[in-house]
Amino acid sequence: MATKIRLQRGGRKGYAFYRIVIADVRAPRDGRFTEKIGTYNPNTNPATVDLNFDRALYWVEVGAQPTDTVRNILKREGVYLMKHLRGGVKKGAFDEAAAQSKFDAWKANKEKSLELIRENDAKSKKETYAKNLEAEKKSNEAKAKQVAEKKAAIEAAKAEAAAAEAASEATNEEAPAEA
Repeated sequence: MATKIRLQRGGRKGYAFYRIVIADVRAPRDGRFTEKIGTYNPNTNPATVDLNFDRALYWVEVGAQPTDTVRNILKREGVYLMKHLRGGVKKGAFDEAAAQSKFDAWKANKEKSLELIRENDAKSKKETYAKNLEAEKKSNEAKAKQVAEKKAAIEAAKAEAAAAEAASEATNEEAPAEA
């Protein structure tokens, strides 16, 4: 039986979520599968992968052919590196402990780079939030200044109208006194 490691789509429209499954080559994309070995969520930054490493390594070693996307996911998770290192152990190039130490060093470096990506993303979000807040404060200050000027103009017009009315009353009171 020819097997394939592929993605099986789930999630709602516009928000894809995938299961990483082992399936027969003839099975449809979302059809029957032999085993579920993980999940892949491309909606997060960086994409979230939950993978049963040992089972993925087993299936790759027994010859299951991954799709292009799954191959990239497995490479990113280190399955192909571990397969390569195990091949070196079988050939006698180095022992199991050296292979595991190389893999652990690679994994630590990978985790460090992912953490750096997360920190940069959080930092850029915080900077964007601060910039938007500052722009909103400036906009609110300009709006408050316009409202204050408008109120001052209305008050000045009222005062001017009151002064004109007082002046007209004064002229009206003086006119009968002269007659």
